[in-house]
Amino acid sequence: MRILNLGILAHVDAGKTSLTERLLYAAGVIDEVGSVDDGNTQTDSLALERQRGITIKSAVVSFAVDDISVNLIDTPGHPDFIAEVERALSVLDGAVLVISAVEGVQAQTRVLMRTLQRLKIPTLIFVNKLDRGGAQYGPLLDSIGDKLSPAILPMGSTSGLGTRDAAFTPYTCHEAGFTFAMIDLLAEHDDQLLATYVENEKALSYDALRTRLAEQTQRALVHPVYFGSAITGAGTDDLIAGIRELLPAAEGDTDGPVSGSVFKVERGPAGEKIAFVRLYSGAIRTRDRLRFGGDKEAKVTAISVFDSGSTLTRAEVTAGQIGKLWGLGDIQIGDGLGLSAETSESGLFAPPTLETVISPVRPSDKGNLQVALSQLAEQDPLINLRQDDLRQETFVSLYGEVQKEVIQTTLATEFGIDVTFRETTTICIERLNGTGAAVEYNKVDPNPFLATIGLRVEPAPVNSGVTFQLEVELGSMPYAFIKAVEETVRETLQQGLHGWQLPDCSVVMTHSGYSARQSHAHAVFDKSMSSTAGDFRNLTPLVLIAALQQAGTTVYEPMHRFQLEIPTDTTRAVLAVLARLRAIPQVPALGATTSVLEGEIPAAAVYKLEQQVPALSRGEGVLESAFERYQPVTAAIPNRARTDNDPLNRRDYLLHVLRRV
Repeated sequence: MRILNLGILAHVDAGKTSLTERLLYAAGVIDEVGSVDDGNTQTDSLALERQRGITIKSAVVSFAVDDISVNLIDTPGHPDFIAEVERALSVLDGAVLVISAVEGVQAQTRVLMRTLQRLKIPTLIFVNKLDRGGAQYGPLLDSIGDKLSPAILPMGSTSGLGTRDAAFTPYTCHEAGFTFAMIDLLAEHDDQLLATYVENEKALSYDALRTRLAEQTQRALVHPVYFGSAITGAGTDDLIAGIRELLPAAEGDTDGPVSGSVFKVERGPAGEKIAFVRLYSGAIRTRDRLRFGGDKEAKVTAISVFDSGSTLTRAEVTAGQIGKLWGLGDIQIGDGLGLSAETSESGLFAPPTLETVISPVRPSDKGNLQVALSQLAEQDPLINLRQDDLRQETFVSLYGEVQKEVIQTTLATEFGIDVTFRETTTICIERLNGTGAAVEYNKVDPNPFLATIGLRVEPAPVNSGVTFQLEVELGSMPYAFIKAVEETVRETLQQGLHGWQLPDCSVVMTHSGYSARQSHAHAVFDKSMSSTAGDFRNLTPLVLIAALQQAGTTVYEPMHRFQLEIPTDTTRAVLAVLARLRAIPQVPALGATTSVLEGEIPAAAVYKLEQQVPALSRGEGVLESAFERYQPVTAAIPNRARTDNDPLNRRDYLLHVLRRV
């Protein structure tokens, strides 16, 4: 049987989970369509998901369509949980992007579509909620073409918009307009088709055009658009037919070497770690020793696979399938399996731009809180715990205030720990102004360590990450010492001159030297006379910070792009508030009754704007925002308290480090 790993993606409240329920019902997996409002859907299994009516964790459910086994992954729509979406995208063969026929293309819809296109994931578009008042067809297609992709093809017509009788009628070979639209769209990526049509238009049969439509859809060049309603079932059978015909399903190579990736980790009832794995080739059997995450290895103790709406215990999981593995205690999200055992880098979406300090209500829970947060960080690495041992504080990275509420509720219900949060602050970054270099020599004052280290720092392109290179001979000293320098460089760059991370930086090691292993006559090894990796780890922060000081850094703050729809008569008052929040609005698109403001606003001010919009717009305002870019801070430079031994203060740093040594 062929296998298709399918993602359902959407802006929050577009009806994504309801569509999942309808697809499962149509496939005969469930006897009754669940309701998000009633909290009885298949994929929203967490109590908090059912209580709030939103998807928080991605969920997998399986169903069959003729000869295709579909592993359907329902992902969160709320931007606070974009990390869950990122992990799901890494294992998809195809996707259905859901859009509300009433609200239209929203901020998160655009973010998702850009990412799907960048990853070249074949995508169908499903316009949901045809039965709702205000549902649109023609204007919405124009909006999709303008904001998402011009390469779209409506696959049918609609009737009864805004009523319970709303229906979708697929186009057939008898619709000349549809055939011409298909030729026009496909010819943009197929010169041979265009030449054939020009020479003899009758040579192109309708079936041949559908075949080429499937080919281009599977190459993510075009995006067929279906309309319907997940609540009434209108159009969903046609969507299922489109999934079967247009998205790529394939037989897995079960005889090949094991290769797969981990996209989700959760804990079982007994606290055991469970890894959700997409297997690309080969087969994994119970009791197999599995290599993962680079050089780690462990024995698989149990396996389950998704089948017809349930999870079944099996002796193996084979290529193309998604399975759950037990026994891999050290496994992490992003780890590769077998041939692809290296850990993959995330970064499809913007990192969290907010952080807060989390504290237990009961001081006696401090140790338990660390354990609980570590387990939550396993399931969501972008939570990014940052421990300040000097002040005994724990920082948690966030995408938004809703995520904070979810963490608080999860800790209370699953771990019995009540917590409080300090006011949310913005996470800035630092970038180098220029090039800087520094060096300290072994046995030359003021260097107290038995090590020679020279480092040069240079600006790097945005999103290129941190690179570490050598201008010294690889054999100039033991590799363990070079590795100690590299690891400490990466760790130190988490806190620049103002305490913020330097995400993009090139570091070159220009000088190296060490004291060879030696001892007094007839004595054992004496580390006071011989270099150790600790000498290099302790000296590196001083040299690197000196190089950064010579280069200089600028603090950048995250900026969000916003779109604000408000009553026209409130525009002046809203613009005044935007000015106070340091927003940069574009020229307003003024209408007779409704106007649209677009522009950029500091991430720190988004939540304040969200709170003020209802009062400013008499409850009629609609705000959408998403991370856009970083820009230099124009106000007072924000400094973040350091959580290390502060190499900026050499005297205190040496006092602390040498006392510890």
